[in-house]
Parts: sequence; C-alpha cells; structure tokens
Amino acid sequence: MDQQPAHRQGAAFAGFSAAEFARRRQALDEVLAAHDLEHAVLYGANRSGPAIPWLTGWQVTREAHVLVTRGRPDVLLVSFFNHVPEAARRAAQAEVRFAGDDPAATVNDLLRERGAAGKRIGLIGALPFDQYATIAADRPVVDLRRDHTRLRLLKSGEEIEALRHAAALTDGAVRAMLADPLIGRNEHELVARIEQSYVARGGGHHIHYLGVTSMADPDRCVPAQWPRDRRIARGDVLTFEISAAAAPDYSGQLLRTVTIGAPPTAELQRMHDVAAQVLGDIEALLRPGVHAAELVAASQAVEDAGYTTVDDLVHGFGGGYLPPVLGTRSRAIRPTPDVTLQAGMTVVVQPNVSRPDFRLGVQTGDLMLITDDGAERLHRFPRGLQLAEG
Repeated sequence: MDQQPAHRQGAAFAGFSAAEFARRRQALDEVLAAHDLEHAVLYGANRSGPAIPWLTGWQVTREAHVLVTRGRPDVLLVSFFNHVPEAARRAAQAEVRFAGDDPAATVNDLLRERGAAGKRIGLIGALPFDQYATIAADRPVVDLRRDHTRLRLLKSGEEIEALRHAAALTDGAVRAMLADPLIGRNEHELVARIEQSYVARGGGHHIHYLGVTSMADPDRCVPAQWPRDRRIARGDVLTFEISAAAAPDYSGQLLRTVTIGAPPTAELQRMHDVAAQVLGDIEALLRPGVHAAELVAASQAVEDAGYTTVDDLVHGFGGGYLPPVLGTRSRAIRPTPDVTLQAGMTVVVQPNVSRPDFRLGVQTGDLMLITDDGAERLHRFPRGLQLAEG
C-alpha cells in the first residue's frame, strides 16, 4: 500500500530538517553579502518575531536575539534562564546562551568579540527603542525586514508540506467546532472545541476569529478577534476565520459562513453568491505572471452588487503575513502593490462581502499554493454556504 504524507496520516509535524535550516541560512548570507554586511541581529519577543524560528527553530518566548555572522555559527540569546535548555534542544544549529539582564549589552559584547565595533550591521525585527539605542550607538544599522519578507515569499518543499499539515489541522478544528450541538453554546465553547482539536494533534495556535449574529437582526459583518458570551440561537449565522499552525508562522487559513438551524435569508444567500463568484474568479487567475492589480479587478462583482468589504480580499500567507495584501476597489487597504505572482507563493483568497452599513457580511476562502499549472487549494473542507442543523 502506498505511503500517505504525514499530514494525511494525522501525525504530528516533526519540524524542519537541518538541510532546510541550512538553505535558509545560505539565503540570509546572500542578503548580507548583497548589502556588504558581515553581521546581523534578529529580534523577537512574546512569541513574535518570525525571523528567529525561521532561522533557528526556536519559538520565541519572552525575548530572544540572534547574532548572525557570515562564516560563523549563529548565537541565540534567550531571556529567562529556564528557557535555555529547551532552546538548545530546538535550535540545534545555533550556539544558545542566556541573554542576561541587559541583552542589548550582551549583543554589543558579542559584536565586539566578532570584530564588528563601528561596522554596519543588519537588523530584522522590532527591537525596542532602548535596545536599538544601545546597539546603534557604536555602528550604523541597516533595516533588513523587507529582505527577510522577500525570502519568505517562495516556499520550499518542506515548507509546503508544513502548510499542508497545518491546513489539515485547521480543517479538523472547523469540523470539531461545528459538531452538534451548536444551539445554546457560546463562542468561548466553540473556541474550546477548536483548540482541543488541533492541540491534541500537536498543532499550535495562530488565530480563531468568530462572528455570530442573527440573520433577522444582524449586528456584525466580519468575525471578531475575541469571543463573547452570546448564546447561539436558531436562525443565527456564524462566520469564521480559523488558522491552526503546524509550526510558528506555518498555518492554514479557512473562512466560511454557516447558518444555524435555518436556511439562509435571501439577502445572505445573495451576498454569499457574490462572494463565491469572486472567490472563483480570483482563484482562476492564480498563476505565475499575474499582477496584483488583476486580482483586485476580478473583485468588481462586489461593488456591482452594491456591497463592500471589511477584511482583506487577498493576502500572502505562510511564513508571516506577506505581500500582496489587497483590498477591493471600494475599500482599498493601500495602493495596489507592484507584485507579480510566482510559483511557490501561498496566498489566502477571502472575499468578505459586507453590507455598506457593516451590519451583515459573509466569509469564504482558503489558503492556496500557486503552481505553474494554477492554484492548488490546500484545504479539503467543503466550499459553499454551510447549514448546521443546530
């Protein structure tokens, strides 16, 4: 019998290989060389700062710094001494040390040891101002955040496999959330179902945004970032945006609309029909060489039907929140970027069609991989407006 990929067997994601981390380090070395730099500092805090897990495998806890020097081993500085042993296990390619009480001073000491006094260095991450002042006092600093983002746009084979697994975790979390009973439950209880599903399978948290409102008297058009106590009732509509992670910044993203114990109203059905049309039209365009402006133009049905959007129309995903980030013509997030799609990019298409008064809206969408042959949807959860019996 053929072996199935791990994400289809339900196995926990085992992490990235040493070869994958070496590929990433080589790519970062090339960025440094292009800027005529020998050293860079990476920063993250409070489980944020995507360059550090990408380069080392350490999922940033309280605070972490990485010193990168071309031709030398990386040094990972970890705040909280009791976090050092686990960091050393996970960041096997780096030298792991305790950051001390003044991590910026520790970074400066390391830079001096490596002959970087007065030399330009690169920086990736939102370094606090006081730390930046300490590190930049001795040397010019070059912002490499855009370079790091560029390195995340095209996914390797291992990264794609991680995203497939994350999509499967996300699909399973949605099925667990929608299990009977729904009527009488509140959003906190739905979040508990979601988290229990993927945590039990080795997954991690990314987002789970829910919006529940009455179809007859709606009061929200887009899922909310925090759950509320409101009890679900027959005749409600649930919209959601759920992302379970296989590894930091490697998450699925699934968006759907579900009516509870009753068919959709004519208005809700019409809105969802428009969203489904736009989703299909954009998906058909996802192939190398297509410009971001073409994706925005493909959403014109939203405005033609008298609606608008609140959420993104399209955004890059997998390895962070990535370009292109696009809105519709009636709600442009920012000027349409000069971005052309390439094979290996992963994007979320998510037309959130909303009433102009923002009291009712629908969600639909998926994480997709751009290939030479078009878009590959990474999720297996059914599309379309869903009906839950309650």
